[in-house]
Amino acid sequence: MERVQRRLLRETAYESIRDAVVRGELAPGSALNSAELADRLGLSRAPVRDALARLADEGLVETKPQSYTRVTPVVPREVRDAAAVVRAMHELAASATAGSLSPADLDAMRAANQRFEAATRRGDVDAAMAADDELHGVLVRASGNRALAATIERYTPLIRRLERLQFADSRARRSVERHDDLIAACAAGDAPEAARLTALIWRSLEGIA
Repeated sequence: MERVQRRLLRETAYESIRDAVVRGELAPGSALNSAELADRLGLSRAPVRDALARLADEGLVETKPQSYTRVTPVVPREVRDAAAVVRAMHELAASATAGSLSPADLDAMRAANQRFEAATRRGDVDAAMAADDELHGVLVRASGNRALAATIERYTPLIRRLERLQFADSRARRSVERHDDLIAACAAGDAPEAARLTALIWRSLEGIA
């Protein structure tokens, strides 16, 4: 039970710090002190240190021993590279699952797109991103490809900061129609079109980096 609790604390610290970086609450270049973060989160230093090490591996934090730990700057080339990898994985998921989704899967995608549209109209970036994740997540889960899912999870945090800029922009409303077209292609079993539309949706992230 001790090990389970320790893992949960580590995950809590990781998610809290990651989300603060993505939302800009911890801005690029901000110094990170494990003791201060632990106090802020109401945790011990150990799970915070583990979380910072994981975030460093993911490229959101950089550390120089005996010198500093800080939020990394947004490097356009690195974001483009990560976005290209994430796009390729989502294309693969769309291609692999088009035509094999259940009616419940398609309904879940439609409901997520409705939430996405409502969120973009009211300017709720967090809700829009969550709905977008849910929509594409249906395809990722349906693919049953663990390596694909792990790759998306590994590289998505790196692009989140610029992704928020896109969702804050009116261009996000274009994604509503593209999502509808993607759902239709999946329902029709048109794998090439599903992959093409997925690429179109995700390439917009590479364009803003």
